[in-house]
Amino acid sequence: MAMSNDEAGGADARERQDQTATYSTDFGRATASFVPASPSSLNEEQLSAINALPSGSALLIVQRGPNAGARFLLDSDEATAGRHPDADIFLDDVTVSRKHAVFLRSGSTFEVKDLGSLNGTYFDGVRIDRVILHDGSEVQIGKYILTFFASRRDLAQAAN
Repeated sequence: MAMSNDEAGGADARERQDQTATYSTDFGRATASFVPASPSSLNEEQLSAINALPSGSALLIVQRGPNAGARFLLDSDEATAGRHPDADIFLDDVTVSRKHAVFLRSGSTFEVKDLGSLNGTYFDGVRIDRVILHDGSEVQIGKYILTFFASRRDLAQAAN
């Protein structure tokens, strides 16, 4: 069955919408000058959420990009991040691949692994394939810059 011009145009539009856009040079320069969040720069609600984290969990807070201030709880062994609506961490922007990265937990240690995304995943400003996260680490996925906060209970145990 032949498609009408309207149907063909709709299919082309959907296909373009499903494609990941690449960064512009200006965007790269803007994120390079980003100052990471510290506990002193967080509001009372964010600090309260971090302090309430149970052992074996962590929190990602969007510091920059669409949905700044959004929080994502990491409390399972695997959490996918991407533009796909079924992603555990749904990041709705064309600079994010549908299956962009995965956050992995082993005990109380977390790491982030890029899943072959077009724009890459960055850790403290450096493109990575896989890296262990530490409290205060910055992870960039597309236009989103997220700060990783570990459970305060786990940090206290590690210090002893």
